[in-house]
Amino acid sequence: QVQVEESGGGSVQPGGSLRLSCKASGDTFGVRPMAWYRQAPGKDREVVAVINWNSRATWYNDSVKGRFTISRDNAKNTMYLEMNNLKPEDAAAYYCAPDGITIGKYNNWGPGTQVTVSS
Repeated sequence: QVQVEESGGGSVQPGGSLRLSCKASGDTFGVRPMAWYRQAPGKDREVVAVINWNSRATWYNDSVKGRFTISRDNAKNTMYLEMNNLKPEDAAAYYCAPDGITIGKYNNWGPGTQVTVSS
């Protein structure tokens, strides 16, 4: 399994930017599609963005298209999420994990990183 640790969260004003990082351990990171997920208080965890193993394909939740960019560096076992023009509705705990998991049954989440967007 891929073990992960997220970082880079913080508190910003609307319109601000943050760059999240996901450091992974294990020898399968570089061959697996990975994803960023988020969970706001009282809401279900949702997929935010996905990137395939060689970065040639990405997918974004409609709510973040044009504002967020997912990327990865397999040599560093690290994935990133560049978040621009942040909105209050982006506030959530952000997690990384392999793509294609069943969110409600996956039990290998990292600690997550908190993003707060408020004026």
